[in-house]
Amino acid sequence: MSYILIYVAVGLVVMSLYVRRQRRIHNTHSAELKLAVQSGLAEPPSLHPVVDFSRCMGSGACVKACPEGALGVVAGKATLINASACIGHGACMAACPVESIKLVFGTEKRGIDIPNVTPQFETSVPGIFIAGELGGMGLIRKAAEQGRQAMDSIRKKKGSKADFDVFIVGCGPAGLSAGLSAIHHKMRYKLIEQEDSLGGSVYHYPRQKIAMTAPVELDLIGTVKFNDVQKETLLAFWLDVVKKTSLRIAFRERMESVEREDDHFRVRTNQGSYTAGSVLLAMGRRGTPRKLEVPGEESAKVAYRLADPAQYAGQSVLVVGGGDSALEAAIALSQEEDTDVILSYRSAAFSRVKQKNRSALEQQEKAGRLRVLLNSTVSTIQDRHVDLDHDGVVQRFKNDVVLVCAGGVLPTPLLQQIGIRFDTKFGTA
Repeated sequence: MSYILIYVAVGLVVMSLYVRRQRRIHNTHSAELKLAVQSGLAEPPSLHPVVDFSRCMGSGACVKACPEGALGVVAGKATLINASACIGHGACMAACPVESIKLVFGTEKRGIDIPNVTPQFETSVPGIFIAGELGGMGLIRKAAEQGRQAMDSIRKKKGSKADFDVFIVGCGPAGLSAGLSAIHHKMRYKLIEQEDSLGGSVYHYPRQKIAMTAPVELDLIGTVKFNDVQKETLLAFWLDVVKKTSLRIAFRERMESVEREDDHFRVRTNQGSYTAGSVLLAMGRRGTPRKLEVPGEESAKVAYRLADPAQYAGQSVLVVGGGDSALEAAIALSQEEDTDVILSYRSAAFSRVKQKNRSALEQQEKAGRLRVLLNSTVSTIQDRHVDLDHDGVVQRFKNDVVLVCAGGVLPTPLLQQIGIRFDTKFGTA
């Protein structure tokens, strides 16, 4: 009898500890979800998980598998508590023991336009193909596979007298894979990238972010057995692949138009005009960086992303923007030695930014590490200074670098002008 009482007592203790732990997890994740809703960050930017609550057992396996901390357990069920952090790599879906998670685009409130493509990745315009993030595939492994598969479809098409067999736009996972396939199949190709670096959206991930969680197959290279690889390792791998294969990439070249000419296409960029039998659009959904459209913006000291804060140490830097990327850039720069940082934002207050960024910004401002100028816009950019219109008064500030973090212009209008049809997804795969 005494043994039974001991077992019951131990069971009650274990159950009590379990209930307390579950309550603590619920309270923590509920608070994070509430904060995300209050900050306007509850809408996922692209591909993201939805949970079938009728199947979810609340094991938390998906939460552990998500390196971004986008998922939590609320009321015993997996819940997207930090939607803005989700990058859609699908590690949560693979980790779920009861298959209660699927990846979808858009929500009931906000739809996302996804190009309509065939199983061969051809769009509604014959000869123009789409692979990777632009077509809705956020998973790096799948994007790379799509680039290879799309090229397999393109190489089977009838040849033309154009300059190239294929014109590849974008140097992310899909574009890089497609370029390797072009070499493998001995195709005449041109691969362009509007920025000065390869990797696409991966390049813009925060430092040490887990970028890839499964092996990928690449032409010329074979099976790349990566598991939970960080951004820096993946980018270094791609750079090594480019060097070994002599893959040709035209950086800082941006597609401006595509037109049909006889049996081929005329592709115009900011660097020239080319003809190609087929076009593969492998660019991301970030779009072209939104510009300020002010005098002096063409200066070499103007940048649209922050690669390494250390390179601006000791300089006077103006950061323009009011989103998380702008705040994170200003905070990172202010932590560098002897760096004078000004954050300019056109509105009277920040909205849709993470509370941790808001708090860190306030802390750095109170410490005198940076200045925040709300209700301000850039008037002109000069070699050694910038002019800001602040509350209706133009002020001049010493300046070495202008970092514009104003988001991007999505390529949807350009693609629609070409004739590509889109489907709007409201929380569907």
